[in-house]
Amino acid sequence: MEMLEKIDQQWLKSFHCVYENNSFKRAAEFLSLPTSNVSRHIALLEEQLDVRLFDRTTRRICATDAGEHLYLRTQPLLDKLNDALEEVTQHSREVMGQLNVVMPDSPELAKAVVSFCAQYPAISLNCETNLSHKEDLLDGFDVIVSFHRGKLEDSNWIAKEIKRWPSVVVASPKLLHTRQRPFKITDLKHVPCISSFTALKGTPWVFRNSEGEQITQRVKSAFKVNSGQLAKAGALAGFGFAILPVEFCHEEIESGDLEVIELEYEPEDLVLYAFYASRKHVAKKIPAFIEHLKRQANNETSG
Repeated sequence: MEMLEKIDQQWLKSFHCVYENNSFKRAAEFLSLPTSNVSRHIALLEEQLDVRLFDRTTRRICATDAGEHLYLRTQPLLDKLNDALEEVTQHSREVMGQLNVVMPDSPELAKAVVSFCAQYPAISLNCETNLSHKEDLLDGFDVIVSFHRGKLEDSNWIAKEIKRWPSVVVASPKLLHTRQRPFKITDLKHVPCISSFTALKGTPWVFRNSEGEQITQRVKSAFKVNSGQLAKAGALAGFGFAILPVEFCHEEIESGDLEVIELEYEPEDLVLYAFYASRKHVAKKIPAFIEHLKRQANNETSG
């Protein structure tokens, strides 16, 4: 029992998936995890067992004798464990119980949450709208909803995309009369910009090139906010250049209150994700809530 206590179930899950797919990348896609997470799970399992489980080359991977043995001996056990858990947790098929959520305070999300609770009256909701969450404070939550641009950081949470918004760099005519118009993303270093300090963790502005590769650019900002409304208001007031979703500022662009700034790279889309813990068995309330958010977000029309 001592060895079993040292092994995380997720490590074994990743090991089995890599073995069955002969690929870290395909295993990661199947598990909805970053490839680096799957690689780390295998490395931790190998370290704990003190044996190499896969031989890796630039072209392929294959199981070692130890890896083959581990898979053949553990696969039937995991299947039986899965069957037993499925039998015991049949009650979780019903959408019920307490749902603990962290999400931005937005009218659209509020509507979606209310309609979900109306549809499933057996749900008891606990919703926190503080975006400055830390990893070690999130264990008590079922779902975390947050905005991101570009690649996600590695974590133990599974990410599901809710909606994405193509975005543009904008500025007010007032600002463009006093500041030189940027034409390259490096020009942004020399002009005031409006940035986020919580929802996007204050990271550099994120762009993508024609091949879809991520490009980052640090900017200087004296107007840092955690609200799209505030960012747009600041841009309209001439406080700085801003990256905004097209859907959110198209009226101001058409009226001439904001101008689109064309650069050599396009901003990465703003993406709303729902994160939940990577457990084998997930209570029905969690995927039901995430799917409801996705349907509501993509059925809503702007305006």
